[in-house]
Amino acid sequence: MEPLSISPGTVFLYALLTAIATGLGAIPFLFTRKILAHHLGLANAAAAGLMLAASFGLIYEGVHYHLGRTLLGVVLGLFFIQLSHRFLHSREVSFGTLNGLDARKALMMVGIMTLHSFAEGIGVGVAFGGGEALGVFITLAIAVHNIPEGLAISLVLIPRGVSVLGAALWSVFSSLPQPLMAVPAFLFVELFKPALPVGLGFAAGAMIWMVAAEILPEALREAKAEGVATVLTLAVALMVAFQILLGG
Repeated sequence: MEPLSISPGTVFLYALLTAIATGLGAIPFLFTRKILAHHLGLANAAAAGLMLAASFGLIYEGVHYHLGRTLLGVVLGLFFIQLSHRFLHSREVSFGTLNGLDARKALMMVGIMTLHSFAEGIGVGVAFGGGEALGVFITLAIAVHNIPEGLAISLVLIPRGVSVLGAALWSVFSSLPQPLMAVPAFLFVELFKPALPVGLGFAAGAMIWMVAAEILPEALREAKAEGVATVLTLAVALMVAFQILLGG
């Protein structure tokens, strides 16, 4: 262990790059912005597939640290997202230029991805605590992994009227906890390690619930079940392959 072989400022900059990478997920929408209802359903299916695969990836990563804490995190994430869902549905909310149901869906999507980023930020800091080479590798892996997460956010926001730039900025915003959490996790590695599996499980539990309760039902309302199932399966397969390739 060489926790001080790299400065906290450098750790912050590396983690900031992972946040900026999330905004790249909006780039495909520079080439196509008009999405029909059928295409919106398929887009939601793709977002659901990306999130579902990412969720199980988080659980798998968490159990390497501690099985019990990871499962505790999943349960806590489940209860948190249920309470958040009930709270938002009992109130009139807005999200930028969005209102009503669209605003609630956008807020929950960005909120879940933001919570997810706290765990990733701790992961970056803990990795740098184990040496610069490990930290750089984990940072690169998370940065590349963040691009499809930005795509998932954009798939929800842009068809509902948010601009491409707006979706990119919200995607980056959802990853800002990464640089904010990376530095304290780097400085206090042993203190943050026990919390990491809880955070990973928490994000996974919230995302799985969001996929099943919100994103997939909407996809099935807008597109035929066969098309939704096909896109969902392909998105899961691609994301799993992506995660395995990153893991080397």
